[in-house]
Amino acid sequence: MITVGAAQADVDTSSLWRSAWFVSLLTIVYNVAEGVVSIWMGLDDETLALFGFGADSIIEVVSAIGVAHMVLRLQRHGSERRDVFERTALRVTGWSFYALTATLAATAVMSIATGHRPETTIAGIVISSISIAFMWALIRAKVRIGTALASAPIIADANCSRVCLRMSVVLLASSAIYALIGLAWIDALGALGLAWYALQEGRECFDKARGVECSDGCHAA
Repeated sequence: MITVGAAQADVDTSSLWRSAWFVSLLTIVYNVAEGVVSIWMGLDDETLALFGFGADSIIEVVSAIGVAHMVLRLQRHGSERRDVFERTALRVTGWSFYALTATLAATAVMSIATGHRPETTIAGIVISSISIAFMWALIRAKVRIGTALASAPIIADANCSRVCLRMSVVLLASSAIYALIGLAWIDALGALGLAWYALQEGRECFDKARGVECSDGCHAA
């Protein structure tokens, strides 16, 4: 016999899993939109930091798909052990972050050597500000849902999302400083900061693929 309390608990749990699924889908949609707009504006304004930020967002889409898959697996089977799909997604994402790190570092050095300067960094200020607000709300939602479900993987994912928030802060800082004082190397310095975080994200992905969950901070977050 199912009691009223047990039935209500089942309803609440189902609602929480639906919320977790919605958050994972929202993350995918947002990263696609942010990535496309950032890459387009970065190329148009010749802003290396904004372009690198957009490339990072596109890479994050693969990671977000893996998280969405994880949510479904946890809901259906309850096992916290990652399956082949998730581990493959993590490795693909990890190698992509390493490639981005190398590309941004090399391009930033070249930009500094040639004295290249962006046409404007206004788009970087706007996009990073939106991203900071979105990522802050996303992290809070993941922590709330993960805590309610007592799901360590969801809480760990929330903690690891903090590195994305810090990358947004790096973009905002470099874009705002360049807009204020116009030093050519500020944009390249911002790109180097993003490259460093991309390296940390790559390491994090391979750690998670091996079953090592990130703690609060995820290396650098």
